[in-house]
This record gives sequence, C-alpha cells and structure tokens, in this order.
Amino acid sequence: MDRAALLGLARLCALWAALLVLFPCGAQGNWMWLGIASFGVPEKLGCANLPLNSRQKELCKRKPYLLPSIREGARLGIQECRSQFRHERWNCRITAASTTAPMGASPLFGYELSSGTKETAFIYAVMAAGLVHSVTRSCSAGNMTECSCDTTLQNGGSASEGWHWGGCSDDVQYGMWFSRKFLDFSIKNTTGKENKVLLAMNLHNNEAGRQAVAKLMSVDCRCHGVSGSCAVKTCWKTMSSFEKIGHLLKDKYENSIQISDKIKRKMRRREKDQRKIPIHKDDLLYVNKSPNYCVEDKKLGIPGTQGRECNRTSEGADGCNLLCCGRGYNTHVVRHVERCECKFIWCCYVRCRRCESMTDVHTCK
Repeated sequence: MDRAALLGLARLCALWAALLVLFPCGAQGNWMWLGIASFGVPEKLGCANLPLNSRQKELCKRKPYLLPSIREGARLGIQECRSQFRHERWNCRITAASTTAPMGASPLFGYELSSGTKETAFIYAVMAAGLVHSVTRSCSAGNMTECSCDTTLQNGGSASEGWHWGGCSDDVQYGMWFSRKFLDFSIKNTTGKENKVLLAMNLHNNEAGRQAVAKLMSVDCRCHGVSGSCAVKTCWKTMSSFEKIGHLLKDKYENSIQISDKIKRKMRRREKDQRKIPIHKDDLLYVNKSPNYCVEDKKLGIPGTQGRECNRTSEGADGCNLLCCGRGYNTHVVRHVERCECKFIWCCYVRCRRCESMTDVHTCK
C-alpha cells in the first residue's frame, strides 16, 4: 500500500473515531445529540448516519432541508435547560462521551432522560418546544418550500378598529405538526406497564412544551399614517423569545404533577384525594420523585454539588446554604489581571495599565 493510500486510511479512521465520540452507539434514536454537533456536521453525515430512530431517519430522508432546523431545535433546548437550571442542585448537566467509558454508555442527559422525574419532564418539554421554535422560524424566514408564513391570517382584521393582518405571522401550527411527527410515536406496541407509563408521560410532556410555544404567541403591529398618526395598523403574530418560553416551562416544572405508575384509561394523579382535579395538556407530569442531587452517585451518574461555585450572600437556589446542602463552603481568593485605563497615543498605538484585582470565590465542601 502506497503512502497516499495509508494517509487516506488514517484520515478515514480519525473521522470514524470522531463520529463515534459525537454520536455514540447508545444514542441511536436520541436526536438530542444533534444539539451538541458542530455546525454543518449533521448535514455532511446525512440522515442515515445520524443518531435517529428508523422513523425519524425516514422523515429526515424525505425532508432533508429540515435537518439544520432539527439541529438548531436541539441546541436551543439544551441551551435553555442549562440556563434555567444553572444555579440549581441539578444543573441540566449533559453527558459527553468519554474515552474512559464504553461508547454510548449513557444518553445525552444521562440518568435523568429515563428516570421519570420532574427533571425528565422538563427535558422532554423544552426539547420539543425547541424543535417547534426552530422549525417555525425557518418557515417564516423562507428557508423551506412547503411552509412559510401563516396564510390563515391574510386579509383579516377590523376596519372599524383600524387594523388588519399583514406582514409574516409565524406559522406555529406547522412547527407543532412537525414536532409531533418527529418526536411522538404510539405506545400500543410498547411492552411492560412501567415502559408504557413512562412513554405516556414523555408524550404528554412533549405536548406541554409545544403548548408553551403556542400560549406565548404575541401580536406585533406597525403604524401607518401621516406623521406617524397610526391611522391604520398592520399586525402579525410572532413567537416569544425562547428564553421567555423557558421561564414558563421552569414555572411548570416547579408546579409539576406526580401521576400514578399505573395507567387504566388515562393518566391519573398519584394522590387519590386529588384525582378529580383535571390534568391539563400544558401541565408537566412525572412518575418518580427526584433523587438526592446533593451527593455524588456514580451508579446514576449524579456528580453531586461538591466543588460547585456558590453565592455566599444569596438566599436563593444559588446560595451557599442551599446549593451546598448544609455542608458548608470553602473560600479562596482568585487574582485577576487585565488591561485597563487604555489610551490612544498619537501616533499610533494604545497604552494600557496592568490592573490587578482580588475576588473571593466560594465553592461547596
């Protein structure tokens, strides 16, 4: 074998190793891994080589132009999850494939993805919402041929009130349709009562995430008239920022409902005296209570809060008292060196002073 062929083989092996790290075998059917993929990588690999289940791969092959939106939806969901929980004991930590563990030993979010807890509920809801948001944005931007703006609002309005529908309203219904098609599947073929309960829970929380996007749709208007008199207004519907959607889902997480681990005709609240209270489609549901995130549990992949940075003066979740679970905290001084008081000197350079500062950093014991 000549040198060029050997070099080509080495490059091929390196590429394959990189793909295994990015999309481990155990992540098959777990589209969430796309959210940590480098820009353009999923498109280069193609639908057949991505960590999707067979139904998702088929949909991807039929609509390959949606792949960037799927990747962006996963990235949005992961980013918002980490942002909303960055100061909590569970901080939405993602599990990166490591060289010391078997490839694909755990899904992207580790234990939480299949634990049936409040954390599981938030993950499924925010990821489904991210997909809706991303696909709908792509439609409005004109990046796809089969969807665009919401045409149902054209030529409507109220002449007496001086406004009409116009512009480009976000077609959130298409985004929700695609999210259902891509993420949801029937529980009829599922074996085992426990699996059916968890799957029904996940499907419900997927829909709760989608409902959050639809609920926060708002109306924007632009004025028309002489000297800005606003005699006529053109209005359109638009989605809220994903940060706002994340805040709504965090509130739903705080008020999530524990359901029975047995399904009869439909899901029911766990507490018998509360079963007459209806469960709404925008509620987040969970089956199992959350584990203790204070201490490390290697079996479940929970790192604990030891070593986490905390705020000594805060009474909130990021405060040392709560985050450190009463164990106390260590304080050490960090020295920062930076350029400061920079001035432009004629001609032609910038002169700066070298400033030093000391900051107290507190970490959980």
